Amino acid sequence: MKYSDEQRLEKILNYALRLQDYISEKNITKEKILEEIELQWLVTTPLYNIGEHVYNLSKEYKESHKNIEWNMIAGLRHRLVHDYEGTNWNIIVEVIFEELPIFIEQIQKILENE
Repeated sequence: MKYSDEQRLEKILNYALRLQDYISEKNITKEKILEEIELQWLVTTPLYNIGEHVYNLSKEYKESHKNIEWNMIAGLRHRLVHDYEGTNWNIIVEVIFEELPIFIEQIQKILENE
């Protein structure tokens, strides 16, 4: 199914919020993600989905919102999918706990203004 850029952005926001909510509800810490493979698998699925939708946003849409590092987000998905065993989990933890809340705010602002 082909989605519009706005539909993709809504899906991206949904995946990000669900990941953030789950981590909060289950009291998942950075340390737990670094240590437990089950949690590593759990957090990568939403990150894959976010990255896939970001990758498929139109070039024009990404250019109209240059304040977001679209290429880095899509690139993270590609790294997770194609080099899973080489994943630096310290980076993933930083993405989830430091970058994800900022990204959510950015996406919410875009959707509010469209």
